[in-house]
Amino acid sequence: MGQALQRLCSEEATGCEVVAAVSHSVGNRVIDGVPQFAGAELAGVPDFDVAVDFSLPEGFDAILALCVQRGAALVSGTTGLSDMQRARLDEAATAIPLVWASNFSLGVAVLHDLVGRAATLLQGWDCDIVESHHARKLDAPSGTALTLGAAAQAGGAAPHYASIRAGDIVGEHVVQFAAAGERIELIHRASNRDVFARGALHAATRLRARAPGRYRVADLL
Repeated sequence: MGQALQRLCSEEATGCEVVAAVSHSVGNRVIDGVPQFAGAELAGVPDFDVAVDFSLPEGFDAILALCVQRGAALVSGTTGLSDMQRARLDEAATAIPLVWASNFSLGVAVLHDLVGRAATLLQGWDCDIVESHHARKLDAPSGTALTLGAAAQAGGAAPHYASIRAGDIVGEHVVQFAAAGERIELIHRASNRDVFARGALHAATRLRARAPGRYRVADLL
């Protein structure tokens, strides 16, 4: 994701400029003109307007704290956060604008809305969510599947989950509503990871000027 974000910023008119890249460890100090920092060196990164975070729960607290300290916005797609880390997001939103999402695809943001509407209208129908990802993905169900399930639950459905881990599947989510004699399938397929990076950059450009608060990707469409 980090590589995709940097490449898209250099290739497309995103309205974003990368001032630093941070990863667990670094080899070269400058790559394509962008200074590189190890996670332990986070405090030394130059000034920035928005941090875009796709890391691990172990690295999340530090970037959130730095954004609050500097008054910068945060776009985060780090999944697997603990309840305490989620609470810290809510606390930080009183000081800075931020958006956390399990999936930054703009299509998934619309799918989330459609699932909630379908669940509300199809009371009593069975609801099943099937998600497929590459063989190396560890968490199951995916964060996106759980987010879609929460939308279904808010509409009154009781979703069941199934997970497939195979090959190099980027991401596919199928939300099925079924009743006697009929069913509806809402499907989103991602064919490459650029869709997530583009969505995160889309959110970043629109978040920078917002007041402190916790936003959804759908709020920034």
